Amino acid sequence: MLRFLCLMGMMALSIATRSQSSGNSPALIPLPAHYAAGSGQLTLRNPVLISAEGAAVPIAAQLSARLQAATGYSSEFVPEKGSTANTQISFRLNARKDTALAAEGYRLTVNEKGILIQANTAAGLFYGCQTLLQLLPPQIESKTIQNGISWIIPYASVTDRPRFGYRGLMLDVARHFFTKQQVKDFIDNMVKYKYNRLHLHLTDDQGWRIEIKSLPRLVEVGAYRPQRTGRWGEFTKPDSTEAKDYGGYYTQEDIKEIIRYAQDRFVTILPEIDIPGHSMALIAAYPELVCTPGYYQVNAGNRFMIWPGGGHFYGLEDNNLCPANEKVYEVLDKIFTEVAALFPYEYIHMGGDETYKGFWEKSDAIKALMVKEKLKNMDEVQSYFVKRVARIIASKGKKMIGWDEILQGGIAPGAAVMSWQGEKGGIEAAKLKHPVVMSPSTYTYVDLYQGDPLAEPPTYSMLRLKKSYAFNPVPAGVDSAYILGGQANLWSERLHTVRHAEYMLWPRGWAVAESVWSMPAQKDWKDFVTRTEAHFARSGFAGTNYSRSMYDPIVTVKKIADSTLQVSLATEVDNLQIHYSFDEFYPDQFYPVYSEPLVFPKGASSLKIVTYRGEQKMGREINLPLTELWKRVK
Repeated sequence: MLRFLCLMGMMALSIATRSQSSGNSPALIPLPAHYAAGSGQLTLRNPVLISAEGAAVPIAAQLSARLQAATGYSSEFVPEKGSTANTQISFRLNARKDTALAAEGYRLTVNEKGILIQANTAAGLFYGCQTLLQLLPPQIESKTIQNGISWIIPYASVTDRPRFGYRGLMLDVARHFFTKQQVKDFIDNMVKYKYNRLHLHLTDDQGWRIEIKSLPRLVEVGAYRPQRTGRWGEFTKPDSTEAKDYGGYYTQEDIKEIIRYAQDRFVTILPEIDIPGHSMALIAAYPELVCTPGYYQVNAGNRFMIWPGGGHFYGLEDNNLCPANEKVYEVLDKIFTEVAALFPYEYIHMGGDETYKGFWEKSDAIKALMVKEKLKNMDEVQSYFVKRVARIIASKGKKMIGWDEILQGGIAPGAAVMSWQGEKGGIEAAKLKHPVVMSPSTYTYVDLYQGDPLAEPPTYSMLRLKKSYAFNPVPAGVDSAYILGGQANLWSERLHTVRHAEYMLWPRGWAVAESVWSMPAQKDWKDFVTRTEAHFARSGFAGTNYSRSMYDPIVTVKKIADSTLQVSLATEVDNLQIHYSFDEFYPDQFYPVYSEPLVFPKGASSLKIVTYRGEQKMGREINLPLTELWKRVK
C-alpha cells in the first residue's frame, strides 16, 4: 500500500510538471517531478557565501569550483549555524527523512532569501546542485571565466526524485582505449544529467583494459594491437611481425582512482568482463583457453564475424573460451577475485552475448562435456558455462549480471539480465522474477546513425533522437518491481576520438536520461526539442561536442517505374522548411520548399537538401546522389 501511495503521489507531481514544462519554466533536463516558477530572480554576488556542514561540504566545494571556473567568483564557507542574511547558497541534510524525496531526491528553493538545497542524503544534495547549475545562464558551463554576464537565477521551487535507482551509461573502452582522464571527463558529463551508473566495458576482442596482477599477459599481450585507420571491419588482419603499438590499460591504481572520482560524484561503476565470446584479447594472451587450437592475436578491427542479417551471425575465427576446459575456470577465478576486490558495486557483468557456437560443435572436448553433464544442445553448453561463472562471482561476494543471451539454455539462479536485443529478454527475465536493466538497442544504442547515412559517420543501423526519447524502461505488462532501471550504450568500434564519442552520445543521452529519471506522464517530445536546443548552447560553452542531426530531413525512397525514383522528405522536428535542388548547387532559403514527394527530373544526378527555420539554417547540406538512392531501394 505504501508503494502504491508513493507512486500515485509521483504521478500527481509528474502531471503537474507536464502542464508547466511547455510554459516559461527553464530548460531543465531531465524534467524534475515538480517545478513552480516564482516571481523575481536572484543574482550571485562575489564572493559567494555558502553554508554547508558534514557530508554537504564536499558537494558544496564541487559547486564552488564549477562557479569559480566560469564566473571568477570566489566562495566562502560557513557552517549551517553560522548562516546569515548574506548567505547565498545553503545546503541542508534533513534531520528527519522527507518521504517525498526518498534516497536521491531533493528540494531546491530560490527566492529573495537565497538558495536552499535540502535532501535526505548527500546524493540528493548533489542532484539539487545539477538542477541549480541548469538554472544559471549557459555560460556557467565554461571552463574559463566569462566576463560581462549577469549570473542570475530565476526564483523557483523544485521538488524532485528519480523514477529509477539505476540510471546508466555504458562506455566501451575495449574497442578503443580512453584514458583515465577521458573517463573522468565522461563521468563529469554524465552526472550533469543525473546518471548514476557507469558500465565500463573493459574487455573484448580488440583489447583487455584492466590489470590482473596474477595474469600479467592479459595486459602485456591483450591490451595492444596494430594501429589502423579507416573504416571499421575493413581493416587488414594483423601480421604477426607488426608492431603492437595501439591500445592501453588501467592499472589497479588507475581503477581505484577512477572509482574514487566516480564516488565523489555519486556514480557507481559496473565492470564488465565479456565472456565466453568476445574473448580474442584474452585468448591472444592465453591461447590454451580456446577449443580450437591455433595462433591468435588481438583483433585490429578486421572482420572475423559475418552478420548476414536477421540477428544471425557466424565466426571465421574462434573467439570463445572453451567451457570444457577446467583451466578456463581457474583463470576466471583469478580474474574475478581481483575485479571483485577493486569494485565496490554489488554486481559484476560477465557479458555472455553473441557467442558463436559453431566451433564448439566441432570440438571433441565439448562433445565429451555434453555427455558427462547431460547437455542436450549448444544453448545448454552456454548455460553450463554461465552458471559456473555465476558461482565464481558469487564466491567473491558479488552478484552476476549479463546480456540477455544468458537466458538461453536456462538462466543462472539469482542472475540479473541486461536486455539489449529489444525488450524481449527483459520481459522474459522479469517474468522469471530476475532483476532487469533495460537497454534495448531499439532505443538506447547511441553508436547508431542518428541522421541520414550520407551525412553521418559510418555505422550499421538507425536510431533517431525521437525514438530514443520514446524509451520506457518498463515494458507493457511487466511488473516494475523487477526493473532496476535503464541504460544507454556507447559502443566504440567506430569511435576513435572523444569528439566522435560525444557526437554520438548527445543529445540522445539526454533523451535516455529523462526516460530513466522523469515519469512517463511528464515527457513531451516538442517540449524536449525546445530544451535540447537550449542545451546545445550549454554544450557549446562546455566544449562538449553534440549532434544536430535532429534538424536533418528523413529521406524515404521508392521505385515508381523501372527507371524512376520518388523521394519523400520529412522532419522529426517541427517548424522546419526543407529546401531542395536538382541543379548541382546546394540550396538555401531562396530555393523551393518541399511540399510533396519528388521525382528526379530527366538528367538529374543528385538531390540536395537542407532545412531552415525561417531565415536560419538549421540542418546540414546533404547531397543525395541518384546512384546511392537506388541502392536503398534494392
